[in-house]
Amino acid sequence: MTTVLTPSSLPTLADAPQPDRADTLRSDLAAMTLDGVSFSVMVGLGETYLAAFLLALGKSELAAGLVGTLPMLAGAVLQFVTPRAVARLGSCRRWVVWCATVQALSFLPLALAAWAGAIPTPVVFLIAAVYWGTGMATGPAWNAWVETLVPVHIRARYFARRTRAAQIGVFAGLVGAGVALQTGRSEGHVLTVFAAMFVGAMLARLFSAACLARQSEPHPPQRRHAPHGDGVRGTASAALALISRHFTGPNGRLLRYLLLMQIGVQIAGPYFTCYMLEHLHLSYGQYVGLLSMSFVSKIAVLPALGSFARRAGARRLLWLGAVGVVPLPALWLVSDSFWYLLAVQMIGGLAWAAHELAMLLLFFETIPRQERTGVLTVFNFANAAAMAAGTLVGAALLGALGEERGTYLLLFALSAAARTVPLAFLVRLPERVAAFAPIAMRILAVRPSSGSMERPVLPSIPELPHEPEAESQPRESDATGIRERRL
Repeated sequence: MTTVLTPSSLPTLADAPQPDRADTLRSDLAAMTLDGVSFSVMVGLGETYLAAFLLALGKSELAAGLVGTLPMLAGAVLQFVTPRAVARLGSCRRWVVWCATVQALSFLPLALAAWAGAIPTPVVFLIAAVYWGTGMATGPAWNAWVETLVPVHIRARYFARRTRAAQIGVFAGLVGAGVALQTGRSEGHVLTVFAAMFVGAMLARLFSAACLARQSEPHPPQRRHAPHGDGVRGTASAALALISRHFTGPNGRLLRYLLLMQIGVQIAGPYFTCYMLEHLHLSYGQYVGLLSMSFVSKIAVLPALGSFARRAGARRLLWLGAVGVVPLPALWLVSDSFWYLLAVQMIGGLAWAAHELAMLLLFFETIPRQERTGVLTVFNFANAAAMAAGTLVGAALLGALGEERGTYLLLFALSAAARTVPLAFLVRLPERVAAFAPIAMRILAVRPSSGSMERPVLPSIPELPHEPEAESQPRESDATGIRERRL
């Protein structure tokens, strides 16, 4: 039997809250927004700068590159423990709060290491694995829990506002940390600033956990409803069944394209920070400027891309994004000028925005509601494995040829070439999406090569027209959906 946590395993609230639930709902939504903002501040202050922290400690460029992707596999694997943990606890909220608290505390040893000025590299990887493991393990339970809290008829508006607030939180943390690092470097106290950043990230996530604990759970999962199975073997069996069905079904070409593209991207992606700080000798201010340009341009263009998708179709939008993403690393070979690289980052943000929005429209909106949490869990695992594979290819070249500038330029050229291979899977890709509605996103990390790493908030994805539940629930019009798309 499947062990993948699905929202259908939990009772759902009525579309409109009852009078005695109105105050509780307002409190829940306010706490949910504060959780999203404080989580995003943690993202901007914390893990985003982990590679730069390793470089500041004098660790190898290879270690700084690998720490951004390899520990994510721990998070992708731990997701599969979530259904049994929720079943044992009898509560999505308890599991999510527990994981959020442990994720917050993972910053404490980093802060102590920054204060002391030393930490063994394997310990940093272990801490990063705990961070990603506890962070990603909240995803299935949080999506199922939130679906019981937010009534259908307000989800589009509420999640659009929450996502905008979360984006501001990421940007504030990102820029604030960059300014502090620049000041700290000029005064010779950069490791002290890293310690303060990690403490700030820990406090932000602890506040997020407190906000999660404040939210109600009117319909906790009953043991008879909770997913179950025969341990890891049942989890693996369910995951393999989902992978097999979606790789051989209508989404097969799209998934193969995505995973191959991810491998090509990660050949160079994790090493951009090392190249910028160690070989271009950019200041922290310039570094955060490049990070911010990609992130901000990605957010700013999304409403226009939504309108384009409505007019021309998601498949054309995906082609537009793919063609833009392919040459991005090769553009770094042209010039070392900061202003030129800033323009490249802006173009990159636009291309990645088109690419990721089209992937959402073509993939997640075509999956029935009751399967989305399970598919996202398996997708996260496959995506993390592809990221690790690409990162290891880059690591092998750096290890064999040395951490020299010429090796980085070779990585950038190879990454651009590898990104052309998956384009074959986009040929004859069917256009399957007939309607568009706002899809909210959770920002998991900020990266120089792609602007940000994001995952959809599953309750914000509308019901499919053929689903029984969709017949009795109000839907946003296509035009409204595009107007309200503020990812």
